[in-house]
Amino acid sequence: MQNSVVLINTFEVPQGKEAETLAAWQKSRDFLKTQPGYIGTRLHQNIDPNGKYHFVNVVRWRSAEEFKAATDKMRQALPDNMPEGVTASPGLFKVIEGDMPHGFGRRGGK
Repeated sequence: MQNSVVLINTFEVPQGKEAETLAAWQKSRDFLKTQPGYIGTRLHQNIDPNGKYHFVNVVRWRSAEEFKAATDKMRQALPDNMPEGVTASPGLFKVIEGDMPHGFGRRGGK
Protein backbone atom coordinates (compact mmCIF):
# COMPACT_ATOMS: atom_id res chain seq x y z
CA MET A 1 0.00 0.00 0.00
CA GLN A 2 2.19 2.72 -1.37
CA ASN A 3 0.14 5.78 -0.33
CA SER A 4 -1.36 4.40 2.87
CA VAL A 5 -1.04 6.48 6.03
CA VAL A 6 -1.04 5.70 9.73
CA LEU A 7 -2.89 7.69 12.36
CA ILE A 8 -1.21 7.54 15.76
CA ASN A 9 -3.40 9.05 18.45
CA THR A 10 -2.38 9.27 22.11
CA PHE A 11 -4.96 9.72 24.86
CA GLU A 12 -4.41 11.30 28.27
CA VAL A 13 -7.25 9.94 30.41
CA PRO A 14 -8.22 11.21 33.87
CA GLN A 15 -8.34 8.52 36.54
CA GLY A 16 -11.73 6.85 36.65
CA LYS A 17 -12.56 7.69 33.01
CA GLU A 18 -10.86 4.65 31.41
CA ALA A 19 -14.01 2.58 30.79
CA GLU A 20 -15.94 5.59 29.47
CA THR A 21 -13.03 6.48 27.17
CA LEU A 22 -12.80 2.91 25.87
CA ALA A 23 -16.55 2.90 25.12
CA ALA A 24 -16.23 6.22 23.25
CA TRP A 25 -13.24 4.89 21.29
CA GLN A 26 -15.20 1.76 20.34
CA LYS A 27 -18.09 3.92 19.12
CA SER A 28 -15.71 5.99 16.98
CA ARG A 29 -14.02 2.85 15.64
CA ASP A 30 -17.36 1.29 14.73
CA PHE A 31 -18.26 4.40 12.73
CA LEU A 32 -14.88 4.79 11.03
CA LYS A 33 -14.54 1.15 9.97
CA THR A 34 -17.58 1.63 7.72
CA GLN A 35 -15.88 4.46 5.85
CA PRO A 36 -14.00 4.17 2.54
CA GLY A 37 -10.25 3.79 2.98
CA TYR A 38 -10.28 2.31 6.48
CA ILE A 39 -7.87 -0.64 6.73
CA GLY A 40 -7.70 -1.49 10.43
CA THR A 41 -6.87 -0.33 13.93
CA ARG A 42 -5.22 -1.43 17.15
CA LEU A 43 -5.74 0.21 20.53
CA HIS A 44 -2.86 -0.12 22.99
CA GLN A 45 -3.14 0.35 26.77
CA ASN A 46 -0.16 1.57 28.78
CA ILE A 47 1.13 -1.06 31.22
CA ASP A 48 2.55 1.71 33.43
CA PRO A 49 -0.33 3.04 35.58
CA ASN A 50 1.60 6.32 35.98
CA GLY A 51 2.31 6.72 32.26
CA LYS A 52 1.23 9.97 30.61
CA TYR A 53 -0.76 8.29 27.86
CA HIS A 54 -3.30 5.69 28.97
CA PHE A 55 -4.22 4.64 25.43
CA VAL A 56 -2.44 4.81 22.08
CA ASN A 57 -4.46 4.15 18.94
CA VAL A 58 -2.80 3.13 15.67
CA VAL A 59 -5.00 3.14 12.55
CA ARG A 60 -4.13 2.44 8.94
CA TRP A 61 -5.88 4.30 6.12
CA ARG A 62 -5.59 3.82 2.38
CA SER A 63 -4.95 7.56 1.89
CA ALA A 64 -4.78 10.84 3.78
CA GLU A 65 -7.75 12.13 1.76
CA GLU A 66 -9.97 9.22 2.80
CA PHE A 67 -8.89 9.63 6.42
CA LYS A 68 -9.82 13.33 6.35
CA ALA A 69 -13.21 12.68 4.72
CA ALA A 70 -14.02 9.93 7.23
CA THR A 71 -13.04 11.95 10.29
CA ASP A 72 -14.99 14.98 9.02
CA LYS A 73 -18.08 12.74 8.78
CA MET A 74 -17.40 11.29 12.23
CA ARG A 75 -17.19 14.73 13.83
CA GLN A 76 -20.65 15.50 12.43
CA ALA A 77 -22.14 12.13 13.39
CA LEU A 78 -20.52 11.85 16.84
CA PRO A 79 -19.89 15.36 18.19
CA ASP A 80 -18.29 15.50 21.65
CA ASN A 81 -17.87 11.72 21.74
CA MET A 82 -14.91 11.64 24.14
CA PRO A 83 -15.51 12.09 27.88
CA GLU A 84 -14.73 15.41 29.50
CA GLY A 85 -11.09 15.74 30.53
CA VAL A 86 -9.70 13.34 27.91
CA THR A 87 -6.95 14.85 25.76
CA ALA A 88 -6.31 13.29 22.36
CA SER A 89 -3.16 14.14 20.39
CA PRO A 90 -3.50 12.71 16.86
CA GLY A 91 -0.89 12.74 14.13
CA LEU A 92 -1.00 11.35 10.59
CA PHE A 93 2.17 9.58 9.44
CA LYS A 94 3.64 7.71 6.50
CA VAL A 95 5.90 4.72 7.03
CA ILE A 96 9.42 5.42 5.78
CA GLU A 97 11.20 2.31 7.10
CA GLY A 98 10.34 -0.92 8.83
CA ASP A 99 11.25 -4.53 9.37
CA MET A 100 8.10 -6.01 10.88
CA PRO A 101 7.20 -9.40 9.43
CA HIS A 102 4.00 -9.65 7.40
CA GLY A 103 1.11 -10.12 9.81
CA PHE A 104 3.06 -8.80 12.82
CA GLY A 105 0.74 -7.87 15.65
CA ARG A 106 -2.27 -9.81 14.46
CA ARG A 107 -4.11 -11.75 17.12
CA GLY A 108 -2.82 -15.27 17.12
CA GLY A 109 -0.06 -14.23 14.72
CA LYS A 110 3.63 -13.65 15.26
